[in-house]
This record gives sequence, structure tokens and C-alpha cells, in this order.
Amino acid sequence: MGKSERNSVLKGMVEMDEAYISTHTPKKLKERLKRGKGSQKKQKIMVMVESFPLENNQGFTSKFCGKLSMQVNKSELKEAVNEMVSKTINSKTILFTDMAKSYVDLNKIVDTHIMEKLSVSWDSTLQWSHIAIAKRNLLGVYHFVENKYLQGYLDEFCYKLNRRKQKD
Repeated sequence: MGKSERNSVLKGMVEMDEAYISTHTPKKLKERLKRGKGSQKKQKIMVMVESFPLENNQGFTSKFCGKLSMQVNKSELKEAVNEMVSKTINSKTILFTDMAKSYVDLNKIVDTHIMEKLSVSWDSTLQWSHIAIAKRNLLGVYHFVENKYLQGYLDEFCYKLNRRKQKD
């Protein structure tokens, strides 16, 4: 599953955002760990989703979710994010992100890079990437995910979501 998901390239309009997933830590280390976004208990993942605008007869617009890619990002550096984007996203895409500092140089990699300040956490700009983060059922089903197995669980989730409309 992981090889097939990592070889797929996203194209068109792509939403990208990051999420932090709590991972299993031994009990003897829990007293010394800090809490919150920069905690050692959290793993950063990058969520990239193909997103296409749709419009019906009444003028109501929504977005269609295409392929999904989730990858563990072990580094906070811009270079790691740039390398991940260059491998996963086609260079002729329109990329939507938030105003994170690690996304500044992405306009050199993709054709168009649109950075928007999100006023609401469920803003329509990054709608599908936020839904993918919210529906990630890792902690609901497995409860504890170890760091070394996290990418496998993400690959399984992406594999199922990307093949949701295939009958066989």
C-alpha cells in the first residue's frame, strides 16, 4: 500500500496542511515531556489533497475530493517540506496552503502557490485537508500508534480513501 501511495503524484488543485498526531510514549518519559504543539509526544504529518471546485444549477459551489496523500514529516525545516512537495505534487499545480513559515519557498516548486490566512479552523480554502485530518480514525481505532508504524497506518488510510469508488 505504501509504495503505491508514495508513487502517485497529485495534480490540478491541491490543498496542503499539517497536523500533529499523538503517538505512544513510554510511561517513564511522560513526566519530562512538554505539552502542546511542540511536544515530543506529537508527530507532524503533511496532508495533501486534490480538490476540484464544483458548481450546481443554483450557483452553490463546493469542492470534490480527489486523491489524498499523508506523510510523516520528521523535520520542521523548509527544505524537508520542499522535498516532500517536489516528490508528491506535480509542478503544474495550484497549491493552497495556510500562512505557515515553512511554506514560503513553495512557489519555486509549483506553478501557482496561494497562501491564505485562515480565520476559521474549518475554512473552505483547506476544506478537504481538514476533513481528512478530522476523519483520520487512527487514535479512535488503534488508541496508541508508535512512531515507527505511523507511516504504515497513514498509507492504509490513504489507500482506502483513494480507492473508495472502485468496486473491486
